[in-house]
Amino acid sequence: MAFSSTIAPGQTLLLDADDTLWENNIYFERAIADFISYLNHERYSAEEVRSFLNDVERETVRERGYGLASFQHSLIVCFERLSSSPIPAEKHERIVGFAQSISRYEIQLLPGVADVLPSLASRHRLILMTKGNEFEQKDKLMRSGLAAYFVAVEVPKEKDPDAYRFVRKKYDLDHRSTWMVGNSPKSDINPALAAGLHAVFIPHPHTWMLEHEAVEPAQNGQHLLELESFTEMGRHF
Repeated sequence: MAFSSTIAPGQTLLLDADDTLWENNIYFERAIADFISYLNHERYSAEEVRSFLNDVERETVRERGYGLASFQHSLIVCFERLSSSPIPAEKHERIVGFAQSISRYEIQLLPGVADVLPSLASRHRLILMTKGNEFEQKDKLMRSGLAAYFVAVEVPKEKDPDAYRFVRKKYDLDHRSTWMVGNSPKSDINPALAAGLHAVFIPHPHTWMLEHEAVEPAQNGQHLLELESFTEMGRHF
């Protein structure tokens, strides 16, 4: 059921990172646009190449997980499968460059995060729960300047119901006072609800398309709150 009242202090907030606390997918989208333009396929449209890349990324995630190395692998595999000849060293290096360019962006906090997160940390227990490459995610957290507000960091390979159950057991979390906060229906909202937790959905206009999914309704005893921005967290928590 929906929930809009102010929640009492002492909650545990599991917070997603990418596209919840800071910008992330927009940089991948820029790299993909550059890649598709560089490929300039004579037979397939940009939309068809993107669809093909989505399929390759699904394969890569299953085999290699998330992170820049996996993204780079996907670009190379996509290029190879759509090319009629092997990739020359020069083109290979250019494709690698598209992926590596992402790591050079500064961390850009989303609106409200810098102001609201310290206040949340003063009233609640905050645990960062974000999937991806563990080193990359922890590095982004340190560069963000937000690390001091979290009592723990969890970087599961996949954020499915079992991952939430594991964290719930590891930290002895009470499901009645534990919330998952994130932008992804597929990784943040639906699996957290399936694991018996509450959830706060903060949509991002550029959420990775492989994370798109219909938001499931909260069951009896659960709360699902949908906010327009992170700023609103301060009014509810």
